[in-house]
Amino acid sequence: MGGETGGRWLGGFDRQLRALMLSPLVGQKLGMLGATENSLDLAALKELLESGDVTPAVDRTYPLNDSAAAIRYLHEGRARGKVVITL
Repeated sequence: MGGETGGRWLGGFDRQLRALMLSPLVGQKLGMLGATENSLDLAALKELLESGDVTPAVDRTYPLNDSAAAIRYLHEGRARGKVVITL
């Protein structure tokens, strides 16, 4: 998920607007992406996951009390999949 803050006026949309303004100034093409989910799509995804037809790419898992190490690992830029914090 995007981790939007909610924003006072733009509801978190400000990060996408900043990306559009910054795009001409950097070597990467930055753009906007909006998504909405619905229960039918989520149910289909659940079936694919449960059947094993789709496997999430999980690089590492960390227990909740080791969250700082998980964040450090992400900041190092070495993760090749999702980094999961377990409860």
